[in-house]
Parts: sequence; C-alpha cells; structure tokens
Amino acid sequence: MQKIKTEFLSDGAVARVILDDGKANILDAIMMAEITEFLASLKEKQDVKLITFEGARNNFSYGASVAEHTKEMAAAMLEGFHRMFFALIELHIPTLAKLSGQCLGGGFELPLACNFIFADKSAKIGQPEVILGVFAPPASVMLPLKVGNARAEELLITGRIITAEEAKSIGLVNEVFEDKAALDAATEEWIRKNILGKSASALRFATRAARASFDFFMLRQLPEFASMYVNEMMETHDANEGINAFIEKRKPIWRNC
Repeated sequence: MQKIKTEFLSDGAVARVILDDGKANILDAIMMAEITEFLASLKEKQDVKLITFEGARNNFSYGASVAEHTKEMAAAMLEGFHRMFFALIELHIPTLAKLSGQCLGGGFELPLACNFIFADKSAKIGQPEVILGVFAPPASVMLPLKVGNARAEELLITGRIITAEEAKSIGLVNEVFEDKAALDAATEEWIRKNILGKSASALRFATRAARASFDFFMLRQLPEFASMYVNEMMETHDANEGINAFIEKRKPIWRNC
C-alpha cells in the first residue's frame, strides 16, 4: 500500500503530495522513502513550478514514527528523514504546505522546510520531542532561521503546541483560514495569482537565491545534529526511557542522565 498519493495539476505545473497512511499520516521509513523517490522524479520535469504537501482527511501528520526512534533504529530513521530534506534543497522548486489538524514533530518539520505554509484554524503545531526525552534535529536548524532564536528556543525547549493563529503571529505560518474548505479554495487562488504565470526556471533560481542561507545551514548543521542525536543523546538513559515509555503507553521515569 502506497503511503502517499501524488498528482500533477495545472497542466503539470503543480506537483501535489498527499500524506495518506489511512490513519494519522505518520512519517515512517516507508512514507519518507516514497516522498524522497517522488522528489527525485521531479528533477527531469522542467515545467514544475510548485510542490504542495498536505495530509489526507483531518490531519497533516501526527509526526515521525516513534517506534523508529529507538536506539537500534535511530540512525537509519534520521538518515532517511534527512535525505528527504536534502532532496528538497537540491530541487530548488518552490514548496507550499497546507496544514489542518495535528502537525507535530516530524509532521511539522516537513512543512517547516517549505517556502510557504497555509493553515486552517484546526491546525495544532509544535515540536514536542523534548517531552519524549529527545530533540528535533531539523527543527533545531530551521526554526531559528524562520522565526528567530527567542521564539524558536521557546518552542524547542518547552515542546509547547501552538495554534495556527499564534503561528501566524510569530511569522511561522503565512495565512490562516476558517476551515479546510476555505484553505483549499484560497490556496488554489494564491497559486493561480502568484505562481502559475511565472517561469519555472525563474522560480527555481529565485528560490535558490532566496534560500541560500537556509540551505547552507541545513546542509552544514543537519549532519552534525544527527551525529549528536545518535552518538550522544541515544547513549543516555532518559532518551531511551522516553521513547520506550511512549511506546509502552506509560509515564517515563527520568534519571536526568
């Protein structure tokens, strides 16, 4: 069973990706590989002007698979996850995420990597990894670049979940709409007005230039944070306890080490 659905709209100018695992749209190894494979297929499609991401049904994504965050699987999980971000960087095609419902952890890091984020009022956004005893490598790079250190530190260190309206107020989300129907209609109109009439080549060069600093820090720091995650943090008791407690549906017992 495919965990994403894809289609081309507007005479091939818009590549649409829908996360759809039939449940909570969890970004597990299979879904991440499917997204990366689809992105790789766009290298030869010169007419694509925009890639959009959205979740099937009422949620974007509850996050990355916690079961794949265990010590034995963490390195492979991060490698697959980060490969997806590097594929996006390599394309330089503008990207837009449409958010509804739960957009948590890895389920928000994918939208965070996009150039534009539109949401409806049902969206709940956050990086709650610290609550599980771990941290979020991609968000630790991207959030400070997007909203500044002070706001990024609050979200990353507390794990607090915020509304779409608050996300817009701090510059994390571009626009917020009343519901999913309004989100869909407004996004379609925005794409028509702001993307479709432009050259696909010009859009890629503009994205490449506008994102030069963003891409530099992602390419440099993401491997460093992955090493910290796997070789340092996953050697601690609390990181393993937090992940295992979540899987076992119990309260973690921290040792602070």
